[in-house]
Amino acid sequence: MKMVFISKIKWIALFVLMLSMVSLVVHLSITRLSGAYSMQSTLMPFNGFDFTASIFAPQSDRFVRNMKLWGPVMSLKSLQPYANPRSNYPVPAERNNGYIYAKIFGGFEKIRSSICDLVTISRLLNATLVIPEIQESLQSKGISYKFKSFSYLFDEDQFIASLKNDVNIVKSLPENLKAARRRNEVRTYKPKRSASPNFYVKEILPVLKKSKVIGLVLHDGGCLQSILPPSMSEFQRLRCRVAFHALKFRREIQMVGQLMVQRLRASGQPFLAFHPGLVRNILAYHGCAELFQDVHAELIQYRRAQMIKQGILNGELGVDSHIHRDNGSCPLMPEEVGLLLQTMGYPNRTVIYVAGSETFGGQRVLIPLRAMFSNTVDRTRVCTKQELSDLVGPETPLPLNPFQPPPTKSEEQLKEEWNMAGPRPRPLPPPPDRPIYQHEKEGWYGWITESDTEPDPSPVDLRMQAHRLLWDALDYIVSVEADAFFPGFHNDGSGWPDFSSLVMGQRLYESASSITYRPDRRVLAELFNITRDNMYYHLNYSWKLSVREHLNKCLSEDGLIRQSLLSKPTTFLSHPLPECSCRIPSAEVPKQVKGNDGRLLDGGEDECPTWMKHSQEDAHLESAVAEDGSNGNNELEYENDGVEQQESDDNAVKSRLTQLPVDQDDEWDPND
Repeated sequence: MKMVFISKIKWIALFVLMLSMVSLVVHLSITRLSGAYSMQSTLMPFNGFDFTASIFAPQSDRFVRNMKLWGPVMSLKSLQPYANPRSNYPVPAERNNGYIYAKIFGGFEKIRSSICDLVTISRLLNATLVIPEIQESLQSKGISYKFKSFSYLFDEDQFIASLKNDVNIVKSLPENLKAARRRNEVRTYKPKRSASPNFYVKEILPVLKKSKVIGLVLHDGGCLQSILPPSMSEFQRLRCRVAFHALKFRREIQMVGQLMVQRLRASGQPFLAFHPGLVRNILAYHGCAELFQDVHAELIQYRRAQMIKQGILNGELGVDSHIHRDNGSCPLMPEEVGLLLQTMGYPNRTVIYVAGSETFGGQRVLIPLRAMFSNTVDRTRVCTKQELSDLVGPETPLPLNPFQPPPTKSEEQLKEEWNMAGPRPRPLPPPPDRPIYQHEKEGWYGWITESDTEPDPSPVDLRMQAHRLLWDALDYIVSVEADAFFPGFHNDGSGWPDFSSLVMGQRLYESASSITYRPDRRVLAELFNITRDNMYYHLNYSWKLSVREHLNKCLSEDGLIRQSLLSKPTTFLSHPLPECSCRIPSAEVPKQVKGNDGRLLDGGEDECPTWMKHSQEDAHLESAVAEDGSNGNNELEYENDGVEQQESDDNAVKSRLTQLPVDQDDEWDPND
């Protein structure tokens, strides 16, 4: 009897063991399949440039566009781009008052804004403009020998041909004036970005007529005040023609940029562009050091001290960053933007393109955003290394590793130092400091561990600064073409043009009804303070409604009015209305809104010409037919849309926050 009992136990144990093995095999198979799918959706190994198969695994056989998330904004559909002259506008004569040449300092945003002002001033003074010199892309900065300063970024021939009816533009000064410039006989000015037209007419024009040439040096991203009197509306429209029509990137940049847009749309899904705005100068100017930790906070404070010393900033070195954030002065952090997008109803498979050649803090600050949206990509994952290298062109090789460790000492040298150290007994040496690892010295911030003074840029640093112009150009193309755009920082109040504001201005000009968020960071800071302690775990439904209400308002006229109040006084290109647009008559006539100074904030656009009305009517008929075919199926796009579904919305943030992509387990370096 006992033997039978033991035999039964053995059979039961064998059966349980077999079930365990089967269960283990099944679980391993499921894990392998899910792991392959996750890797497929988060990484992009360029095998045959199959972007669709590598990043965007097909989600469904049919994709229906959700109008609430991807637009268009119906109240703005009547706005159309129209920057043509509307009054007597003579063609410039061959003989004029002289030549203007200029040197432009600064990054991508300052370059673009400064060129528009230079053309406008040349028209104002009836002068010939020499192609400006971009100081960030000179041959001395180590760029490819194939390009000159301006042609490194823009198409010179297109620039000259597009503006032939506005301004005479030449590629270089005549030989006699070149010689005078080399002898320092040419008068040079450094105008402020808020210089008035009277300054040029009264101060510079007499000198130009006498000497036939003047030079301008631009540091602040402009040389002419943003808002001009109504009598100078044609000069504002000239700014628009320069920025949105004449100032085209060189052909190679345009091809790569359009290729990036095609790859981002390869799956048939729309995509959203996001510019974090985390730039060291901006963070230092607004005192946002405490949003970061360790060495990054020190770097921001060092740059702020420099700005105070140079007179750029009038303020104290030590400020409370949290107060500045509550005032809306600091950029939104990527995790905050991720929560806002989730609250609006964007699902975690939404394609998000991160723009910007500089993201202070490196890839680490983007980890929370990638955790919420697994298809978060940047140019390094949309382009191959070869494509980016071809864009840069052939360059003279530079040492990749400028760090040189101290020479090692031989055993004899160590013994000699010991013998020469002095009489015994000797005091114990001080305890060793934390070791400074080699990668810390090689990084762009490594100097702060050994010195109180930031070193001058190395040849590698200068070349990287020139490369950033190209990366910003690519990101600009993608951001303008994106189906939706969300700025992490804009309307900063410093007066400098910023990347997001320029993108928002061109999107407003070319397609005013596209989804372009214009959030008020002060309002969002108040909302985040309400739920900051538990915003990663449970978001109150009333809080979500408040966020949606604010973001939906900022898409329409309320956002435009605020943009006109805050951004246009510093950068005209950020809000080129009403001068550069017209309205197609519609059933709803917009009310004109004026500011305290009598300036039109909304409305006031001219009526579009007849030829534009007919073309838009045909386009409206086609879009109406398309909308009628998809109105009944909008719910097919996202099953957890969250815009009107309270139950699913309460659980959406929790579930998406727990779905971390595979690549987040890797160790990220802060200066990646």
